[in-house]
Amino acid sequence: MKQEPSKVLVIDDERPVLLTLEAFLQRRGFNVHASPTAAAGLAAFRRWEPDIVLLDLGLPDAEGIEVLKTIKAEAPAVQVLILTANDSIANAIESIKAGAFHFISKPYAPEELVSLMTRALKTRELEKETTVLREESARLALRLAEVEARSLPVFHSRSMKRLEDLLKRVAPTDANVLLLGESGVGKEVLANRIHGISRRSSRSLIKLNCAAFPANMIEAELFGYVKGAFTGAVSDFRGMIAESDGGTLFLDEVAEMPPELQTRFLRVLQEREYRPLGSTKTLKVDFRLVAATNRRMPEAVQSGVLRQDLYYRLNTFQVEIPPLRERREDIPPLVARFAAEFASRHDVALPQIRPEAMERLCSYSWPGNIRELQNAVEYAVVLADGDGVGIKQLPAELHVCPVLRASLDQTSEGVNLEVRERQAILEALVKTGGNKKRAAEALGIQRPTLYAKLRRYGMLSGN
Repeated sequence: MKQEPSKVLVIDDERPVLLTLEAFLQRRGFNVHASPTAAAGLAAFRRWEPDIVLLDLGLPDAEGIEVLKTIKAEAPAVQVLILTANDSIANAIESIKAGAFHFISKPYAPEELVSLMTRALKTRELEKETTVLREESARLALRLAEVEARSLPVFHSRSMKRLEDLLKRVAPTDANVLLLGESGVGKEVLANRIHGISRRSSRSLIKLNCAAFPANMIEAELFGYVKGAFTGAVSDFRGMIAESDGGTLFLDEVAEMPPELQTRFLRVLQEREYRPLGSTKTLKVDFRLVAATNRRMPEAVQSGVLRQDLYYRLNTFQVEIPPLRERREDIPPLVARFAAEFASRHDVALPQIRPEAMERLCSYSWPGNIRELQNAVEYAVVLADGDGVGIKQLPAELHVCPVLRASLDQTSEGVNLEVRERQAILEALVKTGGNKKRAAEALGIQRPTLYAKLRRYGMLSGN
């Protein structure tokens, strides 16, 4: 694509100079506009937005230095060359201090002027590129800060603040850490946090989910292998133990590690050395171990799922992460974070979470913990309307009021017909999101009958 010619504004009160410069510069490929006064020049400058200005200091209606200061104040990137018959050192110094690119005395050689203009335009381009790079760097830094902020745990509740204090004490050490908690409570997020504030943070954090690989693959993933170690080993593979050298190794669902592999990994923890599959060479390794599981560890050890000696080695420092239902103060900041994240990801406006929706989010029991909350917020952000997120924009399981949900959770299996009937009504209401008309249709009864039964069982109020 053909490049547009550079725009040059000439401000000079001498008409012969204006005509000569205009003709000369046009022949050299510049787009030129000439103005005989400061007022006309500044008007053209604001309207036309030139790349470079040739400015005479001796103007009839204003001091050239003041015009220069105005131009640089309004458009710092525009380069200004001072043209004057008064070539005093004082004028030159004052012009340069005010932001002029250069000072040239009349009369001047045309080629000298063009050479200065070319240098000025190159300087302008370099400054523009530098500005773009700085802005891009600032945007990148902001995005990285936002990503880091989203990846940090929320320590708003009292229990999580206590947990944060523990992490700050243990993270700088090399002690093994065992993270315990229900599925979805954020064990991997805390593993990231431990690594991030440890002295190994500049090295790799290597992650392996022991439940995500078949038993025969975990050993190869962990220990690596040499070419020809087994069918399909067509080249050497370092393995995750080697990759974590100097850094942190995070083993998620560690209790799912095959029993026969636990003995071998225990030796790695004790001796800090290992041997890749098919190799005769023993290698030294230095890593910090963070492990996690949602199993109850005493039961896992008692049942033989986890070796007792490996458990003791893993359990140097144990961190129990409370479920979300026990730290409801963390829900609003988590909702705000997830809403911003998904609004950005799906390129939609950040919706307002209306009070009734936030109340329902805070009162729900969240059996799937933070992972379930994250999915619910994404669902709500996508469905948000002009009024933001209300209860209608939440997933169906959150439409049922907390009292009704608690009643359903507490209903036990019994032989009493009333208990069975109450259970059926509760299940129908949950499946229909609390819609009594559809619940009655699902139960095969009339709506007045359903209302009568709801009153009978004390389930009508609050929904």
